[in-house]
Amino acid sequence: MEMNWGVHDVLSLEKYKGNLLGSRIAIPRMLQLFNDYEIHATWAIVGMLYCKNKKELLQRLDNLDLPYEQEEFSPKHILSYVGEEESVDPYHYAGSLIEVIKTAPNQEIATHTFSHYYCLESGQSIKNFEKDLENVAELQEGVTSLVFPRNQTNEEYLKVCKMYGISAYRGNEDSWIYRPYTSKTNLPIKRAMRLLDAYIMVTGHHTYSINSIKATSVLNIKSSRFLRPYNKKLRVLEGLRLERIKKGLTEAAREDKVFHLWWHPHNFGKNIEENLRFLEEILKHVEFLRDRYGFESLNMKEVADKFLDEKREVDSNT
Repeated sequence: MEMNWGVHDVLSLEKYKGNLLGSRIAIPRMLQLFNDYEIHATWAIVGMLYCKNKKELLQRLDNLDLPYEQEEFSPKHILSYVGEEESVDPYHYAGSLIEVIKTAPNQEIATHTFSHYYCLESGQSIKNFEKDLENVAELQEGVTSLVFPRNQTNEEYLKVCKMYGISAYRGNEDSWIYRPYTSKTNLPIKRAMRLLDAYIMVTGHHTYSINSIKATSVLNIKSSRFLRPYNKKLRVLEGLRLERIKKGLTEAAREDKVFHLWWHPHNFGKNIEENLRFLEEILKHVEFLRDRYGFESLNMKEVADKFLDEKREVDSNT
């Protein structure tokens, strides 16, 4: 899961204010559930959220070149609306929340890039991306996992990730509707199919064995399912949405495979009770599968470490 900046214009800020404030209530409660059910999770955090104040944020952004053709993709576009620090602007700073996550057991801190960097949008380049990761390295020491914003995986950029200590990233599901897309290629038919797939099995469960991960310099810990938030208009379908996820988890447990579930914490910022209740139903099922099949909960770093351990064992026996 990732903590996502996600606000690049004034209209978006107005639209998501409730979600962003609500996430400050939802995140500690998520962490409590994770502790109760012994869940290991990865939190991919946008580096800008680490900045202590606007002065630091401006200094770091001033050193970045973010030449997107669509200038609204750059966070520089809304700096006049950013407050001085977290106590007066809880939308653009999150130092206190990050500390809460850091102290919780079994939680991995990963990166979502510094500036919520879009690796496939027109105008930007690999040199711009590298400069972004320099800031990540300074602010988020020891980070080894990355989630590309908007799932814009750019395989050419993985060599830069490796240079900065990234050993794993979250890739997309193996289906045409989940392939990396830009703002121009995210077609309505793809969005509609992804929504349908959340309730009815269209593309499969996307489980996979750890030894099927390709032994590249940066490991692709592929996604299996996006946990969509509660939607009042679709509440009659909540049972289908839950069963879709539970069946994927069951397949993974029975066949000793990975099921990688992800979402944004601000997705839980509205309808908090409904979303947390739904999450707990998933975690109860994970607990059942742990008791019955020995199913493990692992964060991305732990999956990568397990893959490397198994590979070393195989190599030593050949």
